[in-house]
Amino acid sequence: MSLPDRIEAIKADYAHCFGCGAANPIGLDLADFTRDGSKVTASFVPRPAYHGFDNTLHGGIVATALDEIMAWSAILVEEVMVMTGTLDLRYRKPAPVSSRYRLEGQVQERRGRRLRLRGRMLDGATFVAEASGLFIVIDDLAEKL
Repeated sequence: MSLPDRIEAIKADYAHCFGCGAANPIGLDLADFTRDGSKVTASFVPRPAYHGFDNTLHGGIVATALDEIMAWSAILVEEVMVMTGTLDLRYRKPAPVSSRYRLEGQVQERRGRRLRLRGRMLDGATFVAEASGLFIVIDDLAEKL
């Protein structure tokens, strides 16, 4: 199965996911997933409802987008579904609601059911936030894809 077909199959199974589900009317609707080695990228265009203060994204939305791209790096690189164990965030710059963002997720290490993942959110060439975390494997997708 090709990468785009895998992505569509997973998104169809999780159509109501807040992060990537196309059937979730208030979700983030991440799109344009690509994989290069252990790195996965996606685009994120915020909805106006995701305002925090002064035309910036709410920090919880930024955290959710980073959590989601990190999970997708596990899905597309390790072929596993994961749940977040820990999530450490660093907000570097305000993130305007009106921008289009590039999200990057990367598998740094796997030890059994534990994955160390990293994520970054960029506005053009500017890093607005980054995250790292420990994620726990809950399902093996290799048999399903």
